[in-house]
Amino acid sequence: MNFSPNLPDLERLARQAGQILRDNYEKDLQVEYKGVIDLVTHVDHLSEDFLLGEIARQFPDHQVMSEESGGADYGEHQWYIDPLDGTVNYAHGVPLFCVSIAYARRGQLVLGAIYDPMRDELFLGERGQGAWCNGRRLQVSQATSLEKSLLVTGFPYDTWYAKRNNFDYFVKFARMTQGVRRLGSAAIDLCYVAAGRFDGYWELSLKPWDVAAGGLIALEAGALVTNVDGHPGFIQPPQSILAANPNLHPLMLEHLKQ
Repeated sequence: MNFSPNLPDLERLARQAGQILRDNYEKDLQVEYKGVIDLVTHVDHLSEDFLLGEIARQFPDHQVMSEESGGADYGEHQWYIDPLDGTVNYAHGVPLFCVSIAYARRGQLVLGAIYDPMRDELFLGERGQGAWCNGRRLQVSQATSLEKSLLVTGFPYDTWYAKRNNFDYFVKFARMTQGVRRLGSAAIDLCYVAAGRFDGYWELSLKPWDVAAGGLIALEAGALVTNVDGHPGFIQPPQSILAANPNLHPLMLEHLKQ
């Protein structure tokens, strides 16, 4: 069995995993640390176990890359899963987190689903078909200048000691825009670019499961999505991302290359 999923398959998986997150929100959490500020909860594992089990049952020959259990990045059919994007928010009771699921075929992203269970917002994207939030078609903003833009970014878990830690870029963009936000979820950041809520997003150090679904959704909403060097392979290492409307992408890229 080696057939491909469709968008309703991803929607069902995202909603059901999101229900797991919502049901366990603000309850006693078992928290472990993968690094100094890189944590994981038992709810990450509950969500991941559900998703891995369902994919294995329905698509047994497919490969899966997932945040907590890793996996292989090869094969005709590839999934990228973040069972709980925004774990630090979740662990602190901040209601900003999501489930992120992407499907790729022969190395090309085809489907993406991101579900924010606290706002009941389901973001979907399909290559060549568009992107939607709760059935409403998404379109990136029309901002034409950095001075009139609102941006969003994130910082890596090794930010305490990484030489390339993004703070200089944060200060630079904060001084030339209406503001730079930091929400704590790369997947939601990309969805908000797709929805026109943010005009651009960049981040320097990520993993494929962080940006696969959101990158596709932003692309399908009209964003230009590359790594911070301007190359289209934003899920290939070394990992970074720049997503913005077509007016702002070259302006942001120019500053990120400096």
